[in-house]
Amino acid sequence: MSELIKKQLTDAKALMEKAIEHTDSEFLKIRAGKASPAMIEGVMVEYYGAPTPITSVASITSPDARTLTVQPWEKTMLGPIERGIMEANLGFNPQNDGIVIRINVPPLTEERRRDLVKRVKAEAETGKITLRNIRKDANEKIKKLKGESVSEDEIKVGEADVQKLVDSYIVKIDQLTAIKEKDIMTV
Repeated sequence: MSELIKKQLTDAKALMEKAIEHTDSEFLKIRAGKASPAMIEGVMVEYYGAPTPITSVASITSPDARTLTVQPWEKTMLGPIERGIMEANLGFNPQNDGIVIRINVPPLTEERRRDLVKRVKAEAETGKITLRNIRKDANEKIKKLKGESVSEDEIKVGEADVQKLVDSYIVKIDQLTAIKEKDIMTV
């Protein structure tokens, strides 16, 4: 196989790996049965007039399975952090005690669990679409190599290898999805 095609395969594999990592990180943000700091890491707060990620102005811990605590690095940030959590519309009711913000994570109802599973499936589909787009781009790049001393057979083999890569990464997304669904549906 041509070095040019091998390079395209390597590049495609690296992009697919990033797509898997991104899908997995999105799954972490979807709440399962227990409290996790990742649940509110995407919350933006107003910090001196600029929207800033909550992780840049506070530390987030989970002392137990039903509670999150947010410890701001500046006491003046308690109000903006509390407001940011409320505006994020995550279904949490933050409680400010003047030192830290506590968030009691309510248990999931059956209906809420089903909604979360739908979100997981939507994220998984987004990941698969990303993989398919990477395949399309890689195949286009491989086809462009035709004029650069790469034979038609090598191009076909390269495209088949890209398809094998996509298939293997789709299986990985399906596995991550099944694990997350099980995690959400476990009471």
